[in-house]
Amino acid sequence: MPDIITTRCEGGVLEVTLDRPKANAIDLATSRLMGETFRAFRDDTSLRVAILRTAGERFFSAGWDLKAAAAGDAVDADYGVGGFGGLQMLPGLNKPVIAAVNGMAVGGGFELALSCDLIYATAHSRFALPEINAGTLADSGTIRLPKRIPHHVAMDLLLTGRWMEADEAARWGLVNAVLADEQALMDKAWETARLLAAGPPLVFAAIKEVARAAETMAFADLMHVIARKALPTVKALYESEDQLEGARAFAEKRHPVWKGC
Repeated sequence: MPDIITTRCEGGVLEVTLDRPKANAIDLATSRLMGETFRAFRDDTSLRVAILRTAGERFFSAGWDLKAAAAGDAVDADYGVGGFGGLQMLPGLNKPVIAAVNGMAVGGGFELALSCDLIYATAHSRFALPEINAGTLADSGTIRLPKRIPHHVAMDLLLTGRWMEADEAARWGLVNAVLADEQALMDKAWETARLLAAGPPLVFAAIKEVARAAETMAFADLMHVIARKALPTVKALYESEDQLEGARAFAEKRHPVWKGC
C-alpha cells in the first residue's frame, strides 16, 4: 500500500502529496499526519515554500471521510496540531503555501484549499461546500469564503451548496490561475514556488502575520502595532540583516542575497 502522504524537497520547496483513494477524503489519522507534515515544514529553516497537491484527477479532496465518521471518527475529535487537514489552524505557519487543485474540491477539501495562500486549479476542477445537504455547517468555509469573494457570491455557495467551476472561481479571484491540465498546473505551482523560495522569507513571514491580524483588528490599531514592532515577525524583520541587505542591494543595483536572519 502506498504512503498516504508523500513529500518531495527541492531548492527550499516542499511538495506534499495526499494520496488516499478513491477521493482523497481525510480521516482522523490522515489529518494528524498532515498536521505533523506541515508542522515539520514550518519548523525546518531550510524550507521556504510548500505546495499541496493530491493524487488522481477526479478529486482534489472530498473533505471529511464520512465512512470513517460512521465508523466512529467524531466531528469534534482531535484532528491534530493543524486542525482538520493539517493546515487550517496550524499556529505560526508564516511560510507561503500553494494549493494545486486538480479535480473536485468538496467540503473540507475546499476548506483545505482556502487555507493556502495561493490556489492554482486545472480547468476541470470544481468547488463546492455541500454541507447543507447533510444538515451541517461548513465551519471554516463559512468564516473564510465571505472574506475571499463578494459576500453575495459566497452566501450563494454556502446556502445552496452548488458547484463553482474553475473559470467562475477565477472570475471572482478565488483561484489565481486556471491551467489546462495537471502538467501545466504543477509547472505553474513550481514556477511560483521557486520564485518565492528565492524571495525574502522574513518579509513573507511578516506579511502572513499582519494579514492574519488584519482579520480581527481595526486598521488604525494594527498600524500602531506594526509601528511599535509588536508583532514577532515584524520585529524580527526590522532587526534583521536581511532588512539591511535589501537596502544595500538596491543602492548597489544588484540582486539581494536573503539569509532569513
